[in-house]
Amino acid sequence: MRIQDKYKAKTKPSSAAGGEGNTNPTPAPVVSIHACVESGDLTGVQRLITQDPSSLNQRSVFLIQTPLHVAAGHNRIDILKFLLEWKGSVTLELEANNVYGETPLHEAAKNGFTDAVATLLQHGANIEARTNNSMTPLHLAVGYALTSGDNSVVKTLYEYKADFSAEDDEGMIPFNYLPSGVENDELRLLCQIVEEPKDYEEECGMKGKMDEFNLELSKIVGLDELKAQLRKWAKGMLLDEKRRAMGVDLGPRKAPHMAFLGNPGTGKTTVARILGKLLCSLGVLSSERVTEVQRSDLVGEFLGQTGPKTRKKIEEAMGGILFVDEAYRLTPTDSGNSIEYGVEALEEIMSVLEDGDLLVIFAGYTEPMRRVFSSNAGFCRRVTHFFQFDDFSCRELAEMAMIKMSERDERSRLFGFRLGSCCGVEAVASVIERKTSEAMRSRMNGGLVDHMLNNARESLDCRLSFEAKGDELLTIKLGDLEAGLDHLVRRLNLDEVKV
Repeated sequence: MRIQDKYKAKTKPSSAAGGEGNTNPTPAPVVSIHACVESGDLTGVQRLITQDPSSLNQRSVFLIQTPLHVAAGHNRIDILKFLLEWKGSVTLELEANNVYGETPLHEAAKNGFTDAVATLLQHGANIEARTNNSMTPLHLAVGYALTSGDNSVVKTLYEYKADFSAEDDEGMIPFNYLPSGVENDELRLLCQIVEEPKDYEEECGMKGKMDEFNLELSKIVGLDELKAQLRKWAKGMLLDEKRRAMGVDLGPRKAPHMAFLGNPGTGKTTVARILGKLLCSLGVLSSERVTEVQRSDLVGEFLGQTGPKTRKKIEEAMGGILFVDEAYRLTPTDSGNSIEYGVEALEEIMSVLEDGDLLVIFAGYTEPMRRVFSSNAGFCRRVTHFFQFDDFSCRELAEMAMIKMSERDERSRLFGFRLGSCCGVEAVASVIERKTSEAMRSRMNGGLVDHMLNNARESLDCRLSFEAKGDELLTIKLGDLEAGLDHLVRRLNLDEVKV
């Protein structure tokens, strides 16, 4: 046979590949090993690992998880056993850490999967493995038990001799995470195997409140200096409660009135809600409710209307927090447009700052807020805590986008949608930096992320045809995010022209 004939014989299409004359058969869609594990497709997992043994420890894009993490976190016991018992050329990473420092055992424990926990321990998983914040699987199992009422994982870890005295970064042992009065006697007995001092319940209550406060702060992206300042302040408040319990007379509890300084979208309202929970738990406030008001909610159109209008809002907020947004709009400016009404509203608020069961937070841009400080002689005497909220960096905005897309809030327009594999933190941060100006990011901060994601979904709809199906209907790509930011920039430019 001639060389030319051999070549033709090799390249001739077969009928099985798509019929005679079909030289471009449609390739089968590529399915990731993580998707196979999550869906419970054992056959698919076996095929992929046999074809490429390195996929045994392949990492996912965002959470840096291995297939073993996914199997443990979704209770895929048959796949879990297959991975643990794999005898191929590649060795399974039993103690692999994801982006949070969690091992597969952490994943199983925090999701309450007793069978997966037991299977991993039977195959030698480290029961005392630590996350980035030094939590053991037992810490996470206690957290799951508190929310679900299911103590089975805690009992399993107890049977495997887990260390109930292990401390995390905050010095908290698993028992510390049990709120006082928790209605789960079995869980409390399990966790109390560590001998505690007589005054432990009181100390646990203090530490528990501090830990809950820290947990809420940890959900906020960035703002590290602010968080450190708030933690220092909160710890002082908690220690004062302990001093009072010792009989020290510190005078009556007074609400610590505050000023939040920074640009819009930097988390001021979110932090106010976290503070409301803490102060309510300490008895400083009777409610954790936050009542948000602006100038239009307080100032009347005509003489004599502002006082009653402001007092009504104060009465609504009593017991909780009155959050005065853009508070500088209540003070005089060079324009002099009916500004005396704003001053009247501010004076009404200042008059109740000594009354007790009300915390007032004045919020706004840093420089204009200086007018508020100087407009009332008693302002800086009554408002004693000042917190600066810095702008978010491009990377922090990208991290915020990842969190919003992973929360899966059913009320969100983005529920069910996901970011494509190309949309890593660095890639999204780069797009934000290229497509937006520093002035625009400073003006919007977290609000920019919401607009970008919602516009990206609309870009996805424009890009797809009616023949689209499957994952492509739900996957937002990097180009969609770019288009979303382009649309936002054009709209803002138009708004500025109108002004």
